Amino acid sequence: MVAQDILWILLGLLLRLEPGTATLPLLMDSVIQALAELEQKVPATIASHTASALLLFAQDSGPHDVLHRFLLEQWNIKDTRLDPQQLSSEFQGLIKDVAQHGIRGRQEYGVVLAPDGSTVAVEPLLAGLEAGLQGNRVVSLPLDSTEAPLDTGAAFPDTGTGVLDIRAASPRFRDASPDGTSSDVRAMPPNNRATDLDDKPTSPGVRSSSPDVPVTSPDVQASSPSAKAKSPTTVDSLLVVTLARDLGLAFLQGPQTWSHSGLGTEGCWDQLSAPRTFTLSDSGASPITMAFLNGALDGALLGDYLSRTPEPRPSLSHLLNQYYGAGVAGDSGLRSNFRRQNAAALTSAPTLTQQIWGALVLLQRLEPTHPQLQGMSQEQLAEVATNATKEFTEAFLGCPAIHPRCRWGAAPYRGSPRPLQLPLKFLYVHHTYLPAPPCTDFARCTADMRSMQRFHQDTRGWDDIGYSFVIGSDGYVYEGRGWHWVGAHTLGHNTRGFGVAFVGNYTAELPAKAALHTVQDLLPGCAVRAGLLRPDYELLGHRQLVRTDCPGDALFSLLRTWPRFAANVKPRTARRASRRSRKEPPPTNVPATDLQ
Repeated sequence: MVAQDILWILLGLLLRLEPGTATLPLLMDSVIQALAELEQKVPATIASHTASALLLFAQDSGPHDVLHRFLLEQWNIKDTRLDPQQLSSEFQGLIKDVAQHGIRGRQEYGVVLAPDGSTVAVEPLLAGLEAGLQGNRVVSLPLDSTEAPLDTGAAFPDTGTGVLDIRAASPRFRDASPDGTSSDVRAMPPNNRATDLDDKPTSPGVRSSSPDVPVTSPDVQASSPSAKAKSPTTVDSLLVVTLARDLGLAFLQGPQTWSHSGLGTEGCWDQLSAPRTFTLSDSGASPITMAFLNGALDGALLGDYLSRTPEPRPSLSHLLNQYYGAGVAGDSGLRSNFRRQNAAALTSAPTLTQQIWGALVLLQRLEPTHPQLQGMSQEQLAEVATNATKEFTEAFLGCPAIHPRCRWGAAPYRGSPRPLQLPLKFLYVHHTYLPAPPCTDFARCTADMRSMQRFHQDTRGWDDIGYSFVIGSDGYVYEGRGWHWVGAHTLGHNTRGFGVAFVGNYTAELPAKAALHTVQDLLPGCAVRAGLLRPDYELLGHRQLVRTDCPGDALFSLLRTWPRFAANVKPRTARRASRRSRKEPPPTNVPATDLQ
């Protein structure tokens, strides 16, 4: 139970600290180091307590207090004793600065930069850890709003002994059940197309070292609960405190008040080596930012892992170090790089809809005068939950994680970019050839991106990196010229399609399975939904339009089996001609909008 003790004491410090005192960089590594320091100082014999709840109790006001107290508090917090002076001032300041997630103007607070390059909100992450450590996740809702509020001595909620119908398509979730049995496990539904990569035999060219992540698509077929559907009577505390409540409240405000960015607004750090300030790209976007969603999913995934793992559980610092590193318990798929794929396997759209609905019902009953919920009918709450689930599964889980240009340290564009006339008709697939090895971590991928940009700008004389997007083998897409600007990737066709390149040489082998799934399904599907790519789009290999061997024989052979492949466009080069062209020096004056 030491992990619960650590969280409890960590968050108890929030009641004593002054904000704005952090001197440590806002890195996930700093948070992990802080937890490790606490774990060294706390005696294993102290009374067992939960902790992430106190993080939320420290808030002065708002709906978070009563809901989190109802779901998570099960011990008397007054029993905790720790002199904050035992801990370094840097540690105290860091905890205060990352304790609560919030947005003021375009600045987002309570977030840190993780080793995989993603920005993570700490508050929902810790809440998920706490819910997972409690074990019992099924919580019965109060019958009505007349029950005594928690601060007047009401009893703690009735908790079940199991978990709700949480789908576990990956063995890592199924096999971790403490009692050795699986919950109601159903097969993850295939993607809209019958060509989902998981349904195919693995090609001999697929790398054996590719992370075994569940290549799944979110279940977006859930319909709105019928008017006769009964209001939820239980909720999963883990899903509610990490994701469901905040999604529901955001959609109560109405997505019509957000900008075009919708869910998951990204941003930029002031610096990557020692980040201090995170600025959102859009001040009018949804309050459910990319950093919040990352933290919520991480909290849900790790909380689920903890709830199914018997004692003795790993220390929190060790667990986070693995999750934001090579993978939990040696599982390279259970790490932050693949949070979206794992989240799609963790819960279905119908289940999430019920959880969001249940969270709103719970909040309505605990706080009858809540300004957003007062007077709302069950049908209205159900509709909000359905809309929130649809947007989350389609616009977030159904899209790949894209690192913006500022995240890989892009140099400024030279000249004036030309806008694309959207939507486009084509997706052109490349391999980089050089760098030849696939990039499998954030440091290597960002270095490759900067190297390619320098070559394109300084050697080729182009305005920017040529590709629209670059696909790493680390689970991420890297923004090149992006969705809106003409690229320099496919000679004579740059205004008609997006150029997408896999990092590596795929003449004799294939990219990682997750990377292939991104280009075949996630990236174009997301672009079609956003109106950037036409619904009748076609996919072509670079060699079909330009005299080249790109994207490599192995990869091109696979592309020819994909449903969107434009088979009527024949390759323009024979192998002999391609080899001869590679021996010739590049032209001295290459147009800035074309890639040979």
